[in-house]
Amino acid sequence: MKIDTIFWDFDGVILSSHEIRELGFRVALEKYPQQQVDALMHYHRENGGWSRYVKFTYFFEEIRKENFTQEDLNELAMAYSKAVKSLLIDQSLLIEESMHFIKEKGKKYRMYVASGSDGKELNEVCKGLGIANHFHSIHGSPEPKTAILKRIIKEQNHQPSNCLMIGDARNDYDAAIDNNMPFLGFNNPEVEKLSTVNFTLITL
Repeated sequence: MKIDTIFWDFDGVILSSHEIRELGFRVALEKYPQQQVDALMHYHRENGGWSRYVKFTYFFEEIRKENFTQEDLNELAMAYSKAVKSLLIDQSLLIEESMHFIKEKGKKYRMYVASGSDGKELNEVCKGLGIANHFHSIHGSPEPKTAILKRIIKEQNHQPSNCLMIGDARNDYDAAIDNNMPFLGFNNPEVEKLSTVNFTLITL
């Protein structure tokens, strides 16, 4: 196997940010009943890798069972971003194992970030952390992860079998399989079991 392109998830893979992400949901939903917020937090934890837009949609449709507009979603997403962005720009949150590989081996691969986090926010966070230059480009929601991979593969004429998706959520695995590329689970024992490659076997 010759891997020449790596797609990285971000939260939990490059940055240890899950607690901050949870804070973002609680701040954005602070005017709603605690029981409903707790229900959303359960859904959030069970569906790692999905974007905040998907989760806020679920909040209105399935938890509150009420009509909502795109403006409602955007308002919550903006409150979420305002709560978390400055907290995420903290180099102590960078995951050492991942950053060591990215810095030491990065020149041998074309690397991208493909995340469920908001794309604009993600680019700002990566620039603030001083790591944006390690990646060919950085992508996030509202474009779904599967669509991000598909688009980049087509635009850059990548061979899927030579690409690798690294992630910590089932959503990352699904995106890789949907695009016929190998998957490596990281930093989550249940997701690591889904790996289709052994990292030690990848040609470095």
